Amino acid sequence: MTKIADIRAKSADELSGLLIDLRKEQFNLRFQRATGQLEATGRIKALRRDIARVKTILAERERAAAHTSKA
Repeated sequence: MTKIADIRAKSADELSGLLIDLRKEQFNLRFQRATGQLEATGRIKALRRDIARVKTILAERERAAAHTSKA
């Protein structure tokens, strides 16, 4: 599980890379679940939440940048 403070400390490029990595891991876990090889079922839920955290921070930054450019 990723801490929100760790996510906020990263740059936008790092967050985009992290999001890609998390999505790849999510795909692999879904594939394992479909084939019956998944042992850590709780990891799927934690991964979904981590993805949501990263997307939330990226959206906040985009809104802040849009708000700043308007003013």
